Formats: sequence, C-alpha cells, structure tokens
Amino acid sequence: MLKFVIVLSAFVCVLGAPQPEGLLPQLDGRIVGGAATTISSVPWQISLQRSGSHSCGGSIYSSTIIITAAHCLQGVSTSILKIRAGSSYWNSGGVLLQVSAYSNHEGYSSSTMQNDIAVIRLASSLSFSSTIKAIGLADTAPADGAAAAVSGWGTTVSGSAALPTQLRYVNVSVVSLANCSSSSYGYGNAVTETMICAYTAGKDSCQGDSGGPMVSGGVLVGVVSWGYGCAYANYPGVYSDVAALRSWVVSAADSV
Repeated sequence: MLKFVIVLSAFVCVLGAPQPEGLLPQLDGRIVGGAATTISSVPWQISLQRSGSHSCGGSIYSSTIIITAAHCLQGVSTSILKIRAGSSYWNSGGVLLQVSAYSNHEGYSSSTMQNDIAVIRLASSLSFSSTIKAIGLADTAPADGAAAAVSGWGTTVSGSAALPTQLRYVNVSVVSLANCSSSSYGYGNAVTETMICAYTAGKDSCQGDSGGPMVSGGVLVGVVSWGYGCAYANYPGVYSDVAALRSWVVSAADSV
C-alpha cells in the first residue's frame, strides 16, 4: 500500500509474513489519518492515470521522467497511461501528459515486492513552476524515527473504493529496515534490503497512494509500495527504499 502524507502502499500477500486475522491483503495504497493539502506544498506529486481514472501516485524526477512503483505498471499499455501534474485535484487542472514509455526494475517481484520501483518517460516535457517541481533522491536512508510525509489521492479508509478528489498528506515516522523486520512489528523477514518502513498510530498510506512519494529532509526517501491493511496496529507502511535503489533510478531514467 502507499504510505506517507496521504500516501498509501499496495497491500499484498508476502510469503512468511503473518497476516492479521480477518484482514485481507489488498492492492494499492491510500492515506489514512491525514489532511487535505495543495499541490504547491508537494509540487513533485503526480497522479498516474489509466483510461482517465487515477490509479497510482508518482514523483517528478525531471521534466520528462516520473518515479513510481513497479506494481502500478505490470502489464499496462502506455496507450492508456497519462499523468496529471500541477493540480491539487486528480481529475482537473494542471497539465495532463501522455506516457511514452516506462521501465520496471528488472528485479521486481510481485510475490515479495522486492525492487518495487519504476520510471516513466513522458511524451512531452513538463514546464516547471510553483506547482510543478522535481524532487531530489536520497543518498542514504533516513534515521529510525525521522519525520517524513506521504501524499496522494488514495482512499482514506482501509477497504474503501472511494478516492478523494483533493490531494491529501500524512506525517509519519520512519522505521528503519532493522527495526521494521524485528519482533517489534509483524512483518519479520518479509521486509528486505530494498525496503524502508514508516509508522505512526492511526496514520498511513492506503489504496490509490501506491507509487507516490515519502519525503524526509526535502528529498525522496520512499515510494509507496505495500503493507497489511492501512494504519493497522504494528504493521507499518512499507516503501521502496530510494537510497538503496538510487543507482538503478539514475540509470533507468537515462535509458527508458
């Protein structure tokens, strides 16, 4: 599920991870426990759309490159993909651009969610402004407990199909890989070296937030990926670790 200022990770069954009784894993993410915001506060945020409907979030890397989650693009034709940038609303305003190509990480696994990251090339260039800006990539993962924010148009209640039209965000605390995979939380060894977590009681990303940004210290540190439920006790949101995957992103952005 996507997680962050209103970012939600995709929920998936991960081998070896205990599943809370009665809670079914679900795809995509959402923001729970957050608040409405405007695009000027998170101008790197985009809405990734399939056939005119919001499907995932993403982050602006350059005027022609978007970073998102690999699970958002599995088997999808570029002909039905567009991104909306520069608007607080996924269904209006800003600019709507066609996707020309994308590249999923070659090591992405839909069963383990390892390497859940992708880059998109736009058919035309974005014009940067106060509401459309690129965001830098983290060189190192933030420390355990660091403040972070997640944003997106994901659902605000776990299991809901209704998406808010206005952008939302949520403030969360980073949970290091070592801590997230420890007995303090419920995932165990399902959390691997290309992942980072974030957890604050009652706050999380959710369905529809997948692929969106988790930002800390002014840089992109995570991409909403997966989790069990949204804001479920002792189950942090799990994000792709941008610092661990940085070299792949830089290379893929040049070649996609």
